[in-house]
Amino acid sequence: MSAVVVNNLSYCYQKGGKHILKDLNFTVEQGQIVAVLGLSGSGKSTLCLCLGGIIPHYFGGEMTGQVLINGQDTAKCKIARLALEVGIVFQDADTQLFSPIVEDEIAFAPENLCLPPEQIRYRVDAVIDMVGINHLRYENTNNLSGGQKHLVAMASVLTLDPSILVLDEVLAQLDAAVKENVIEILLELCRQGKTIIIVEHDLEAVTIADRVLLLEDGMLVNDGPASILQDKELLARHKLLI
Repeated sequence: MSAVVVNNLSYCYQKGGKHILKDLNFTVEQGQIVAVLGLSGSGKSTLCLCLGGIIPHYFGGEMTGQVLINGQDTAKCKIARLALEVGIVFQDADTQLFSPIVEDEIAFAPENLCLPPEQIRYRVDAVIDMVGINHLRYENTNNLSGGQKHLVAMASVLTLDPSILVLDEVLAQLDAAVKENVIEILLELCRQGKTIIIVEHDLEAVTIADRVLLLEDGMLVNDGPASILQDKELLARHKLLI
């Protein structure tokens, strides 16, 4: 079974308004690292919301087509259930940090699942160790740098052990050392069988991808191997070369 199947997906935020996504069709297999590229306004972040079921559950507008996550139709599956399948780290980490203390933030999701305290502790310790933020465990989230906030957001998502991880324009915002650390984490997660979707506009941030999807004005204009990142003519045609 494929990790992600998108069939004829279109979406507009207001009925009768401009379509942000237009008839998208693609499949992502389990264990793949897939990069979704495109200029600002191409529909990348809206696609992330669709993959996590935030669209159509939390937004109005009009969605047609279908998104299947591990065989489950996002339109028919409760958002809490989908959170166990898809973890999203957003471009603005402040939008998903709720607790003032890092450790409490990371424990928040498994606590809401009413997991046994010993299992919560195990999960929190494991992801803090994986992400390398033990030194931040008792820090105030408001005092963290942007890169540190993204690491905490990633850790909080990973406590739910999702099989699919989506990064929405996160890597390009990190400094070189933190980016290298996150890339190593993503490669390790991939080795564990996780599916990774990296949504970006920065080509340098997606060199670990197996495959590249290119969005332009809400349409999927290219779906191919990562070697297309070396096709300067193609990238220039879609204004992705600086």
